[in-house]
Amino acid sequence: MGAGVLHAGAAATRFTLNRYPPPEDLALFVDFCWVIRWDLRGRPPHEQQILPHPNVNLAFEASGPAVYGVDRKIFTRRLSGVGKALGIRFRPGGFRPFSSQPIFSLNDRVVPAARLFGPAADEACTEVMAAVADDEMIAAAAGLLRAFGAAEDPAAEQAAGLVKRITEDPGLQRVAQLAELSGLSERKLQRLFSGYVGVSPKWVMRRARLHEAALRVDADGPGSVDWAALAADLGYADQAHLTRDFTATLGVPPSRYAAGPQ
Repeated sequence: MGAGVLHAGAAATRFTLNRYPPPEDLALFVDFCWVIRWDLRGRPPHEQQILPHPNVNLAFEASGPAVYGVDRKIFTRRLSGVGKALGIRFRPGGFRPFSSQPIFSLNDRVVPAARLFGPAADEACTEVMAAVADDEMIAAAAGLLRAFGAAEDPAAEQAAGLVKRITEDPGLQRVAQLAELSGLSERKLQRLFSGYVGVSPKWVMRRARLHEAALRVDADGPGSVDWAALAADLGYADQAHLTRDFTATLGVPPSRYAAGPQ
């Protein structure tokens, strides 16, 4: 749940979500750490929708530690009672040095962390959940990653840089453009993204635009969005293309999303 929280304003009344930079020695692999805490005792359970980014997450919670691959659809997390969780969000490509398999094999899957990290994952989770302060939780999780001994991978760094380029440049809308920038053929680019990011460059481009659309809607509030201008800003041919893309991914048209959670 490290990022991509939809209807962030309403969500903030149900839980707190704090993000922290990674320990310096793990910054090559990790984007950031996140801690979520909630206390819904006496209140109904909350279902939080998340629009995932192209990142693998390692989460520690009461049910145990698990690796969350890139979810290509809306992800819904149900919160009830009182609890907390710690997450490690890896950089795009950053989890590949920890995995014996290409990252696309984790897509839309939640895998017990012990399958990849061994029994040490469950031991680290016990430490994380026993810790009181956020920094203590992060320290326990960081110990697990350090002990794994992942090596630097230039291809992982290249993948992270290309995803960053996509998210920062809305004008980058075609795979051919990215291939030219990277110096790779389109075939090699697709192979790099499949093995290290888990999804295609086109998927990353599309998801980046939808994240920006959802953020703009959340920030502007219902009734204040100029949909035609937003579509143009995000590089869509017209408003209809934005509406179609948004509805197919989030399950509701932009105007209904702007009205707030139902």
